[in-house]
Amino acid sequence: MSHEPRRAGRHFLQIPGPTPVPERILAAMSRQILDHRGLEFQRLGKRVLAGIKSLFKTQGQVIIFPSSGTGAWEAGLTNTLSPGDKVLMCETGQFAVLWEGMASKLGLETDVIPTDWRIGADAALIEQRLREDKAHKIKAVCVVHNETSTGCRTRIDEVRKAMDAAKHPALLMVDTISGIAAADLRHDEWGIDVTVAGSQKGMMLPPGLAFTAISAKAIEASKTAKLKKSYFAWDDMLSMNATGFFPYTPATGLLYGLAEAIDMINEEGLENVLARHERLAEATRRAVVGWGLELQCRDSKYYSPAVTTVVMPEGHNADAYRKIVLDNFNMSLGTGLNKIAGKAFRIGHLGDTNELTIMGALTGVEMGFDLAGVPHKKGGVAAAMSYLAETAANPVKLAAE
Repeated sequence: MSHEPRRAGRHFLQIPGPTPVPERILAAMSRQILDHRGLEFQRLGKRVLAGIKSLFKTQGQVIIFPSSGTGAWEAGLTNTLSPGDKVLMCETGQFAVLWEGMASKLGLETDVIPTDWRIGADAALIEQRLREDKAHKIKAVCVVHNETSTGCRTRIDEVRKAMDAAKHPALLMVDTISGIAAADLRHDEWGIDVTVAGSQKGMMLPPGLAFTAISAKAIEASKTAKLKKSYFAWDDMLSMNATGFFPYTPATGLLYGLAEAIDMINEEGLENVLARHERLAEATRRAVVGWGLELQCRDSKYYSPAVTTVVMPEGHNADAYRKIVLDNFNMSLGTGLNKIAGKAFRIGHLGDTNELTIMGALTGVEMGFDLAGVPHKKGGVAAAMSYLAETAANPVKLAAE
């Protein structure tokens, strides 16, 4: 029986999720399972259901499903809409494509605004479509906050302003699966009706939990929605959550981890967490520019703080390059998806990550270019390092002896 030789040091998991899970969270999750109908679990349930609200910047309800983020997508659509309802969607990348596919399968009519996959959703185009919809046939506007496939972020505040300017009553649904705790998200202030997120990215947890923040308007819509649902029904969840419990067996171990993750984010301070992501993202982009390579995101207004997607030079395959980096440096980079498969790779810089993590990753990327024969300029790593040094929080200049 052959074994791969052991590789020293840690694996660099630089995909945009799932992200590495901190030791504190792993330790919290290693506890013995609780009776999910008992008093001790009730305390845990109340703690996480209350604590999660601050991460969405909401005073309202946040439902926690034992599922991937895709489950929260389905919950958002099925609880608020009826067969044949029209939804306006923006194809900003692969995850927007998948969400649109789900809506179609559920019996909704989709009106899709296309992009070249190099920007976020264009609020002006959304406003235009809504103004044209005089009969208010569009019942929901669905946008991806942080498009994991392209490294483009949609400005949700602008989308809300566009909807208000059009005086359109559609629900606003936002996928922030790779945005939560990485990119600024304000559920209440931006008038979002349904915000869906997942546990495995900025939240620093393993996959398996989905979060849905819902507005009073969304709850009102759920009372007349006709799409079929059972497992993902909000009413069952909300009635049981009121006492800290769940209508079916919850992911107890992950909820231990969630309580710890919320504590860790609050200890650092959510605004500091968001600023850290913005800073590490800028360092990464400076490296890409330093290498003379192209960013998939073509407009700085839409830059993502969670992931940077790098376009490969013509004639060089991104997946062949990723394999060389994995084989030589034990680092996983994200693959290009759908129409950019083989043409781009992704560097994740979200979750429990810091300057040295990112510098290690960028060094591996630059060394990989050399080994793979990818044409590039030297100096990307140096550009990132200079930026991080210039923006260090506590620089102390020591006088020469």
